[in-house]
Amino acid sequence: MLKVSQATDIGLKRKLNEDSILCGWQDVFVVADGIGGHVAGEVASHIFTNMVREKLSAGKLSLDEDGLRQLVIDGNEAILASSEKHPEREGMGTTATILHIEDNKAVWAHVGDSRLYRLRRGQMEQITTDHTYVAELVAAGSISDTEAQDHPKRNMLMRAVGVDKDIKVDTGYLDLEPGDIFLLCSDGLTNMVSLSAIQTILEANNMEDKSAALIDTAKAGGGLDNISAIVVEYYEN
Repeated sequence: MLKVSQATDIGLKRKLNEDSILCGWQDVFVVADGIGGHVAGEVASHIFTNMVREKLSAGKLSLDEDGLRQLVIDGNEAILASSEKHPEREGMGTTATILHIEDNKAVWAHVGDSRLYRLRRGQMEQITTDHTYVAELVAAGSISDTEAQDHPKRNMLMRAVGVDKDIKVDTGYLDLEPGDIFLLCSDGLTNMVSLSAIQTILEANNMEDKSAALIDTAKAGGGLDNISAIVVEYYEN
């Protein structure tokens, strides 16, 4: 059994919400954070989530790792086709983080710096890897995690959907345990709210809408960007 909450918000400083989310179609969950400016980021993220919705509605879609990877590849092609048709949108793109839950397993696919977390038995784990310049510096040992938080290029993406013809998609598979909680979110949340504060909200047993609480906390912290969060709690039937 799944308990799900979802929310997306423009934040306090942006003129448009360039995030787009998809929640619950065949137990598929998506967060896409558009890039490109001049409305194009909003277009790219919606092209992606609309494409996923259409594919799911049409059926005949494998939801294993290969299937989710192909979804991202198809979204990449759809955004590139739109850019070619509308030159003013050139350079638009989006992050894409997808989670599918079925029976006692979870499958995910990911490009960009939106994130998938799992909270299990009091431990928060970031499942996805940020595809950013700063994350690469941290992985190489050139800077620390603390230095990365304030690095001037911390939001520079090295991979995004809809930017290049060839795209590398991270995928993975997870076994589930009763009580597992998953969070899909855009960086408008993680840049504003500490991981410990996020965990406190996810662990709150008496909180009905955890995604809304996460959004409110990000806005209380400044709300500098669009904010999206999908919380998926897994219980035994």
